[in-house]
Amino acid sequence: MAQFSLCTVLKLALAAVLAALPVVASAQTGQTRLPASRAEIQLSFAPLVQRAAPAVVNVYSRRVERVASPFADDPFFRRFFGNQSPFGMPRERIAQSLGSGVIVEAEGVIVTNNHVIEGATEIVVALSDRREFEARVIAADPRSDLAVLRIDTRGETLPYLEFRDSDEMQVGDLVLAIGNPFGVGQTVTQGIISAVGRAISDDMTAQSFIQTDAAINPGNSGGALLGMDGKLVGINTAIFSRSGGSIGIGFAIPANLVSSTVASAMAGKGIKRPWFGANGETVTSEIAQGLGMARPNGVLVGEVWRGGPADRAGLKAGDVVLSIDGREVNDPQALRFRIATRKLGDTAALDVLRRGQRLNLKIALQDAPETPPRSLTLLSGNQPLAGATVGNLSPAFADELGLDMLERGVIVTEIAPGSTAARLRLRTGDIIMKINDREVDDVKSLQGLLRGGSQWTVTLRRNKQVLSFTVRI
Repeated sequence: MAQFSLCTVLKLALAAVLAALPVVASAQTGQTRLPASRAEIQLSFAPLVQRAAPAVVNVYSRRVERVASPFADDPFFRRFFGNQSPFGMPRERIAQSLGSGVIVEAEGVIVTNNHVIEGATEIVVALSDRREFEARVIAADPRSDLAVLRIDTRGETLPYLEFRDSDEMQVGDLVLAIGNPFGVGQTVTQGIISAVGRAISDDMTAQSFIQTDAAINPGNSGGALLGMDGKLVGINTAIFSRSGGSIGIGFAIPANLVSSTVASAMAGKGIKRPWFGANGETVTSEIAQGLGMARPNGVLVGEVWRGGPADRAGLKAGDVVLSIDGREVNDPQALRFRIATRKLGDTAALDVLRRGQRLNLKIALQDAPETPPRSLTLLSGNQPLAGATVGNLSPAFADELGLDMLERGVIVTEIAPGSTAARLRLRTGDIIMKINDREVDDVKSLQGLLRGGSQWTVTLRRNKQVLSFTVRI
């Protein structure tokens, strides 16, 4: 065995202790260094958590679900017992969900995820001091997965979190996630912002999530993502996981979108967002090369709704929207997000490229019009669409359904079980394009084209596919 002097042993022990100490970044030099004092070694997030945690609540929701008996459609049991049979009677069960929420106004206004309270018949909010309150829904928005609740505080002011400008957050910034994972109780996890502007599905909602590696698990939904100033950066809403637990990929709805949602809900007219009035596609490398752009960025404008905000601002098909209010937009989701974070009646500044020339346009933001009226109608009679409820698409109705707001035509919104339309396997969301090769403009024209006759050729669009079939009755 090697022999060491006492001096050598002490030096080795000191080196081991120093190696175990955390490394601190020097604000002056930008280089890392060892803690210079006991105070630096004892740095903690505890003061921040103590100030913010009382504004994060638990949200419990209950809903009654009707579950059909497996024997309900069995011909044998129907023959003997009919619809009054205990086998055929639907059963009721109570489904419960657990999530988190954030108090954003001292008078008891709370933000959570829509999926936490969707369909609930009873919602209970539990504060950090264990007091419980019944909550009512002020407004809910499935498209952004946000819901605004209110509890009666009877004049008491509650601790709340202020919104931070989420556009200021950068990749690498420290954040804390506070919620109630798996119902174990309020829990705080720490991480960084891993990415911004993430779109996690290809739908028509205003998606631009903040990605974080702070642990987010079931039950964290609706909880707070905090910046180091104690302000609300986002609302935790989803995780990417193969096991159901956190693997370090979580997503939060940015505070700017949450703030505009709360403002719209508290105005008393539900959640309404500004309408852009045009659609477009991401500028790819091929498109950028064709337009003579130095690099692929922006959104290439496709269709512009006549008389809409974009049209009145002077935007034209073929223009490239590079930024909104100085913030780059590199895909349609980013464009919709930038518009969605603004308030109705605001004016947004567009940086536009048109035939190689840069233009600055001002767009006045308004809510989407319901023109034409949806005119929901249950079709009946001796024709192939009997049992289908249809309606006219408009920018407002299309937005409500999560479709492109410039979508036009007649859409199927409901199918009656056992009806002719159900037997022909029509689906909700189908858009009726033609009957016997004649264009369908609206519900009224559809009813006229279906009237009379014994054979119909129906052409419809389902997702991005055009389907056609002939029916004889």
